[in-house]
Amino acid sequence: MAELEREDGKEKKSPKKLIIIIVAVVLLLAVSGGAAYFFMNGDSAKGEKAAHVDADEMAVPAEKLYFDMGKPIVVDFPKGSTAKHGRITLSMLVEGAETIAFLTKNEPMIRNNLLMLMSAQESRVLNTREGKDMLRKLMLDAVTAVLVKMSGKGKINEIFFTSFVMQ
Repeated sequence: MAELEREDGKEKKSPKKLIIIIVAVVLLLAVSGGAAYFFMNGDSAKGEKAAHVDADEMAVPAEKLYFDMGKPIVVDFPKGSTAKHGRITLSMLVEGAETIAFLTKNEPMIRNNLLMLMSAQESRVLNTREGKDMLRKLMLDAVTAVLVKMSGKGKINEIFFTSFVMQ
């Protein structure tokens, strides 16, 4: 096209050129806005998942500690049993110091439940290895039930007999 001149002698700008510049700017803004939305929204969802996975993977396993029930559990067996008395001293493998604090705080309830459990057993059954293993499992279940009932957290991994005497 030929150059258009105004009456005052200056060039007149083409309206097509102005439209092309405006369209290019609008497209550039739309593309950059879309890209920003995509990256911000897409990365945050992935970032949350990654942070969640990292937190699970990075979770430090709780320290395993022993809790020793200082006083032995002493029971009398019913008449006619092969043994008249039983005495057991226990230690527990627990996860975390907060579990030990809980066990110390609730030791009277735990001791009561273990006394009731042990006195309900037959002494002839407890003389066998299987009977002692069964008693350990029952005791673990009883202590875990108290733990869940009273605090809802913490874990007891094992119960160990540090002393087991029947007379």
